[in-house]
Amino acid sequence: MNTQTLSEKSFRLSVVVPAFNEQDVLPEFHRRLSAVLDEVCAQGHVSAEIVYVNDGSVDESANVLTDLRDADARVAIIDLSRNFGKEIAMTAGLDHAHGDAVVVIDADLQDPPELIPEMILHWQTGYDVVYAQRTSRAGESAFKKATAHLFYRLMQRLSRVHIPPDTGDYRLLSRRAVTALAGLREQHRFMKGLFAWIGYPQKAIPYARDARYGGETKWGYIGLWNFAIDGITSFSTFPLKVATYLGLVAALGAFIFGLFIFLQTLLFGNPVPGYPSLLVVVLFLGGIQLMALGIIGEYLGRMFDETKGRPLYLVKEYVPDQQEKESAEQ
Repeated sequence: MNTQTLSEKSFRLSVVVPAFNEQDVLPEFHRRLSAVLDEVCAQGHVSAEIVYVNDGSVDESANVLTDLRDADARVAIIDLSRNFGKEIAMTAGLDHAHGDAVVVIDADLQDPPELIPEMILHWQTGYDVVYAQRTSRAGESAFKKATAHLFYRLMQRLSRVHIPPDTGDYRLLSRRAVTALAGLREQHRFMKGLFAWIGYPQKAIPYARDARYGGETKWGYIGLWNFAIDGITSFSTFPLKVATYLGLVAALGAFIFGLFIFLQTLLFGNPVPGYPSLLVVVLFLGGIQLMALGIIGEYLGRMFDETKGRPLYLVKEYVPDQQEKESAEQ
């Protein structure tokens, strides 16, 4: 997009990039992102910073980021003390971003940095959140596409907050949206839900998602399953209602079955005790009870984590970009 259409009002742009074991992708990602920022900043009234969050990488990502910082004064690095997960890494980046507008983007190049100028345009027209909405997902299996489709539709129905379907974390946030998010310090963070929860005017930009440029995805099916559980329990109490309804249905079924046995014995007698049917009923009720306890346990576990009051993350080292460093020294 031609950046000449951007407003002449000066502003500072921050780009937050969480990274975990992305040594194969970071150089190319930075090259493409830098080209976009160079174009945006060429007008002279825009300054930019790139906040990389090293989320406890065990490969050479930290060294790659240091090299990028040495070559580009716009780069800031947040080195977390260990791997806290992508949701927490994004939060750390947002906490340290200084821009009037803040873009969150993954480093794997599935989300093209070239959308940033269009996001800025919509932000300048009054939108606080401009999010990229996928129209296709290249490089992913049919099973993953299907489960992702079902998950977003399920969240639509269960959540009391409208969470846009087919939307990842790639988006631009205004300063007041970032400030609002900074007040939400829950431990189990489902950022897509939090982005929607804060409200404010929001705008979707459709795009075709690319395949990973290099490396391997960090999201296995077990991780995605746990992520889905976090999303559902963070923004819906529907599973608790399901446990209640199952208990009521089971109790009603047990009452009807007991009444049937009573009438059968009264009218026809029951010389042979029904051990198989008794075993089935006991196992059925026991299974429902265990499932209900498991659902309640999920919510209790999250309440337990919140009561500890632990910080969301710990920073091993923070290296600001050159502009921020000079401002701190003055």
